[in-house]
Amino acid sequence: MAQKKTVFLTGSSGNMGWAGFQELYARRDKYNLVLLNRGSDKNKEMFKEYENDPSVKLVWGDLINYEDILECVTGSDYVLHVGGMVSPAADYYPKRTQKTNITAAQNIVDAVKAQPDPNAIKVVYIGTVAQTGDRNPPIHWARTGDPIKISVYDHYAISKTKAEAIFAESGLRYWVSLRQSGILYPGILKNYDPIMYHVPFNGVLEWATVEDSGRLLLNVCDENVPDEFWRRFYNIGSGKEFRVTNFEFEQYLLEAIGLSDPRKIFDPNWFIIQNFHGQWYADSDVLNDYLNFRENITIADYFKKLSQGVPWFFKLSKIVPSALIKHLGMKRMTMVKDFGTMYWIKNNDQEHITAFFGSKEKWEKIGGWDTFKIERPTEEVELLDHGYDESKPTSELDLEDMKKAAEFRGGKCLSTEMVKGDLFTPLKWESARGNVFEMTPNLVLKGGHWCPEELPWPWRYDEEARLNPFFAQVWYPLHDKDQDYVYDEDIFRNYEEYK
Repeated sequence: MAQKKTVFLTGSSGNMGWAGFQELYARRDKYNLVLLNRGSDKNKEMFKEYENDPSVKLVWGDLINYEDILECVTGSDYVLHVGGMVSPAADYYPKRTQKTNITAAQNIVDAVKAQPDPNAIKVVYIGTVAQTGDRNPPIHWARTGDPIKISVYDHYAISKTKAEAIFAESGLRYWVSLRQSGILYPGILKNYDPIMYHVPFNGVLEWATVEDSGRLLLNVCDENVPDEFWRRFYNIGSGKEFRVTNFEFEQYLLEAIGLSDPRKIFDPNWFIIQNFHGQWYADSDVLNDYLNFRENITIADYFKKLSQGVPWFFKLSKIVPSALIKHLGMKRMTMVKDFGTMYWIKNNDQEHITAFFGSKEKWEKIGGWDTFKIERPTEEVELLDHGYDESKPTSELDLEDMKKAAEFRGGKCLSTEMVKGDLFTPLKWESARGNVFEMTPNLVLKGGHWCPEELPWPWRYDEEARLNPFFAQVWYPLHDKDQDYVYDEDIFRNYEEYK
């Protein structure tokens, strides 16, 4: 009988982590589990039934405490790093988010390196779709290697991008970054927060179900996952059937909880028109080909299943007039201080208006449902240029390819030597602004990263697009070339605090 493997899982009290725990626990004949969670009353109650289970080790601690991480990593064969600060808490506590997510990544890398044989441990990092930011049509088809473009004010995405770089540049033999999309889970039907309006109706997303995500965490621990899978970046998505516009998503969600058409309970100008992450993946099938985690159902079937678990009192909304729901419920969320979209308009918050609408004039042009046009973008896949010959096998990529890629990013590759096909030895690069840095070709070409000092420096993206043709591909299709998107100096000061 094969010896059981030990899996260290962070974030098991969250949606994806809990789904992964359930999948792994069902195979406890193959896996022992180590779970690190904060010792809150809620978490302790959640895992009470596993306290004396020989296949589960419960560690109450903190991701930013290295000793807690070290205890969990020691003796583990796999590290599944799902935990960390996420939205909406991440939006309200940006400093804590930065500290938690970045420190946790470094602690895990350091703890793995402290083991007798670091190369015997496989580390899975869960990144986020937020790293590549706003990809509204016509640039809605995306893949790994596209430019990192963090939405303005999104400190969560900054933290996740920096954490991803820590793993990718760690020198570990077995790591992988899986960028998670929006997760569909039963509790999503109960979400009621001002950030519900921080989504463009005509934007897109390829969703991932929590069940698929749980199976992914199980299957990545299979000993038959090939070596070629590791040290790469992947997008997580539940596939073609889960590629919808945000308006279509609202229709599914409202129908599931018994509410009426979005047009009866929302005004279109309550919703932002830019600066929110979301894309359809041209490459999410790649991950499924390796890990075979998809249930292969439709999003309509999924919401129908969710609707069966909705509490009875949600159904009372069917007899409540739509106008009452709109003005007493939905509109109220738009006026929440600092986060409500109509709060920005009422208080003439130019920085937020510029970031999420482009300008006050553009917001005014949204109008009502008589003028606002709902659109579904093309299903024809169009890929961005990554600045080097992608038809060449990775084993054939050389210094000339690096120079071309750097030039396409407005910079230079300063290294004079490179072993052909070696994407994991750092090279020296220079950005268009003259900043010199070292980074592996893998993180540049396959991860879409660039100068860490300019992440995002701080959101001067119109300037970056003028200097960097690679980045311009994801900026100019959605922004005016003659407009400088300048933000209040407080953003610069705050950004410096988060570095």
